[in-house]
Amino acid sequence: MNILVLNGSPRKNGNTQIMVSEFKRGAEEAGHKVAEFPVAMMDIHPCIACESCFRNDGKCFRKDDMSKIYEALDESDLLVIASPVYWYSLTAQMKTAIDRFYAYLLKGYRIKSAVLLLNAHDSNESVFDTSVSNYRQIIGYTKWKDEGIITLPGMNYKGAAEKSPKLKDVYELGRNL
Repeated sequence: MNILVLNGSPRKNGNTQIMVSEFKRGAEEAGHKVAEFPVAMMDIHPCIACESCFRNDGKCFRKDDMSKIYEALDESDLLVIASPVYWYSLTAQMKTAIDRFYAYLLKGYRIKSAVLLLNAHDSNESVFDTSVSNYRQIIGYTKWKDEGIITLPGMNYKGAAEKSPKLKDVYELGRNL
């Protein structure tokens, strides 16, 4: 299986990257091919709903780093959305990349399933509600199968994910796809 991982964290080597690395390790050990993109570090401009993509077989007029993600999207069976939670939602950088998936609405997606990996400073699980709801609406609309949602609350310092007992679950999710 080909897996597309979008990492929405603007923090290098932080808790989201730890989660992504463990998921990727498990998935690659299981024989899957994983393409990872650090969307917060990429030059991705927002969708402006011009709908030129509808007239051009899903090709966006913008010439930015999203073109690299589109190439991987064309080959991927599963999408992983990995993000820290900022103000009760996915990061702005992740949302910008997801909004650009609009270009494929008429063309359609090869992706058939998805995973959500989240972490947050707050230790209250309700901090994830908005992001989880958004993810469920996306996969409901696209008819993608949910392969799993893992949340790590209480990540109150860089590297805290390494000590989370749920990190094993992240690895196992990748390994058992």
